[in-house]
Amino acid sequence: MVFTSAVQLAKRAGLDQYWKKRRIFRLSAHYYGRARNCYVLAIRAVHRSLAFATKARKFKKEDMAQLWETRIAAGSEQHGVKYPHLREGLHRCNIHLNRKTLADLAIWEPYTFRALTQIAWTKMRQDGDREVKEMDGIPPNNVVVPSSKN
Repeated sequence: MVFTSAVQLAKRAGLDQYWKKRRIFRLSAHYYGRARNCYVLAIRAVHRSLAFATKARKFKKEDMAQLWETRIAAGSEQHGVKYPHLREGLHRCNIHLNRKTLADLAIWEPYTFRALTQIAWTKMRQDGDREVKEMDGIPPNNVVVPSSKN
C-alpha cells in the first residue's frame, strides 16, 4: 500500500491499533472491574481465559470418554458381563461400535444393549474364553453368533 502523505500513514497505523483494542475489549466485555475497561489488564485476562479454554477442551474430551466407559461398564455389569469381555466379544463378532454409541444404547435402548451383551457373552463362551466359562448364569439360548474361522 502506497501512502501519499504522513497523515495517511498515521491514520492507517491508528486504525490497526483501534481494531486490535476493540477485539480485546469485546472478549473482555463480561469481566468485572478494571479487567473490563483497562486495556493492559484486559489483555492479561483475555490471554489467561483463552489458555484455560484451550485446556478445558482437552479435559472435556477426557471427561466424556470416562463417563461413557462408566456407563458401559455399569450397563454390562447389570447384565452379568464385564466391560472388557463385552468389548472383546463384540470385536470378535465384527460389531464395531464406539464408546459413545454403546453408552447411548446402555442408557436409552436397554433391550438393544442387553442383546449386545448376550451376543458378546455367547461369542466369548463359544471361543472358549476361560474367564467367561467361570461366570455364573445361563447363557442365552436365542443368540446365534458366527462361528470362528480358525
